[in-house]
Amino acid sequence: MLDVRSERLARRFRLWDTDGNGHVDRSDFEAEGRRIVAAFGEDEQSPRGRAVLDSYLAMWEYLAAKASLAPEDTLSAKQFDRIAQTEIILMGNTGFSTVLRPTISATLDLCDTDGDGQVNPAEFRRWIEAIGVTKPHAEEAFDQIDENHDGQLSIDELAQAVRDYHAGLLDIPLLGR
Repeated sequence: MLDVRSERLARRFRLWDTDGNGHVDRSDFEAEGRRIVAAFGEDEQSPRGRAVLDSYLAMWEYLAAKASLAPEDTLSAKQFDRIAQTEIILMGNTGFSTVLRPTISATLDLCDTDGDGQVNPAEFRRWIEAIGVTKPHAEEAFDQIDENHDGQLSIDELAQAVRDYHAGLLDIPLLGR
């Protein structure tokens, strides 16, 4: 199970490491938030756009603090794996709720473009395509997460799926590359 977790964390790291230099920094987290906001045509200064960007920056700041980094420092893949394993995976629901849930909640609030409290297939696809998942994989992931087959995903369903995916408990395509 640990190998699956490490592989998924490595994939997550590579998605953030857009320049391929083997390190991530604040700007890499901000860039993903910007891609998601842009995918929904949202203004970065709107409340929902700001919430997404702020949540990504808060996630970076949390991880950087756990690594004892200065604001201008970078995080290597090895450091990221160690911190993510300790602060997210091994801490279970507590770690996930502290580190990832705020980002997922802000992102899914942005995704819910029709304001019904649910994420439909098109909204879901726009989100995960913005983080590097291809359209066929997005559709496959939606179908697997939508356990009650109502054609909608709740925030809780999505948060649980992301948590279970990173913990190695769910095998669905939630990350690209």
